[in-house]
Amino acid sequence: MKPAPKDILDYRSLDEIQRRKDQVLNELRQDNSQISTLWNQIFVKRENSTKADYITSLVSNGIIAFDTFMLIRKLMKSYRFLFGSSSRKRKRKK
Repeated sequence: MKPAPKDILDYRSLDEIQRRKDQVLNELRQDNSQISTLWNQIFVKRENSTKADYITSLVSNGIIAFDTFMLIRKLMKSYRFLFGSSSRKRKRKK
């Protein structure tokens, strides 16, 4: 949302101030209703999911978790010095 332009108005009476106050209050209520509508659309509860949907989400989440684990393992192996791990102990020649 773009910020509302700031109008500089000269108010000459209390009636003008009251009208502006009512106008701003109506705008705030409209914005509030739009925000609550959008908020409720974001967090829609899915109650009619089937077992197939449940299993599909489990498999998908499992694949994502495994992929993330493998990525972190690869990064730790390649960039060990960035993560503060000491290098492998080197054998001293006597």
